[in-house]
Amino acid sequence: MDVREYRKHLEDCGRVDAGSEAHLFMNESAQRALRLTSVINSTYHEPEELRRLFSELIGQSDLEGFGLFPPFHTDFGLNITVGKNVFINSGCTFQDQGGITLGDGALIGHQVSIATINHAMDPEDRGSMTFRPVVIGKNVWIGDHATILPGVTVGDGA
Repeated sequence: MDVREYRKHLEDCGRVDAGSEAHLFMNESAQRALRLTSVINSTYHEPEELRRLFSELIGQSDLEGFGLFPPFHTDFGLNITVGKNVFINSGCTFQDQGGITLGDGALIGHQVSIATINHAMDPEDRGSMTFRPVVIGKNVWIGDHATILPGVTVGDGA
């Protein structure tokens, strides 16, 4: 499975069952994200080098005006889309398996958590997961320590 097939699976099903091909892909992607975020977080990097590393992490080459203050954590990375002039402050955690979109000019404060995944409510099915994207609109400021839950859209200018 590749990231396109994974996204198609989520679009069609909205769910990943424990042990499925999509679940295995998520685990492989988590290892990749852990490797890249450990590099991002391990030492000082010039802004251009941080943009390059973040670009590799999310698979998006156009990061015009992007800024990041590490540390940054994600357990997937391949389902984050970043607009122009986005800034992510230190200590943020993105759980992006279900998709996170940051609109142009979005400012993400210290220690913000964004989650796009929930486990099944039925204890017998707890290993299965459901996904809902998070969309942060244009020119949005998310203040320090905010937690954004699955399915939330923050409108432009908020």
